[in-house]
Amino acid sequence: MKKFSRKSIIALIISVLFFSLPVLAEEKITAGVAANYIQTFKELSTAFEAKTGIKVEATFTSSGTLYTQISNGAPYDIFLSADEERPSRLFKEGLVEKPFTYAAGQVVLWSAKKDFCSSNDWTKAIKNESIKKIAIANPETAPYGLAAMKALQKAGLYDSLKPKLVNSQDIAQAFQYASTEAVDAGFCALSAVYSEKGKAGCYYKIKEAPSIVQSACVLKSSKNLKNAQKFSAFLISKEAVKIKEKYGYR
Repeated sequence: MKKFSRKSIIALIISVLFFSLPVLAEEKITAGVAANYIQTFKELSTAFEAKTGIKVEATFTSSGTLYTQISNGAPYDIFLSADEERPSRLFKEGLVEKPFTYAAGQVVLWSAKKDFCSSNDWTKAIKNESIKKIAIANPETAPYGLAAMKALQKAGLYDSLKPKLVNSQDIAQAFQYASTEAVDAGFCALSAVYSEKGKAGCYYKIKEAPSIVQSACVLKSSKNLKNAQKFSAFLISKEAVKIKEKYGYR
């Protein structure tokens, strides 16, 4: 029978113990994020990870969809809505910590066709007979879609243009429809203008649309509460403000 030296036995024990230890979980948090904030959020989360080592995994969709998911127990750590209403509602329901404002956005009317912006008035441009389809995010679930609908109503155009409106799931999809020319124009978030595809088209700022105040909140059910709170603090830091301004947010 082969004899093992004391050193080899110790080495074997250490090896067994080492490989039996549980692998340390990567530090991360999960975020439910309004679809208008995709580009900005990706840059913010990258900066945050570089600063803290904490990874942020995001799900992007409409604020209304995220609200419903959270109400039904979705395991997000933090929720970034495109409005104040839904985080406030979750707070009243006792599901989240006190909401805070992290950005203010604006609705634009964007088209891949640059001649669409030859007018000095978006209400004239949108009434042109050549405009057959106009994308708008679902007003019931997307705050940017609701703001666009209110702008159309204020301009007295909603009823006449309603047959041309193509509802999208969220504001990112509205921009996708417009940028692929599946529609002639689309009501989008100002932040979309700063993307490569956005720069290739043209847009009108919609003064008739209300400013969109965006609120966030940390979920009380978070299993990564401290890290989620760190990220919430980062969202309103000076470093974050500079990133947000690059995409047209205030």
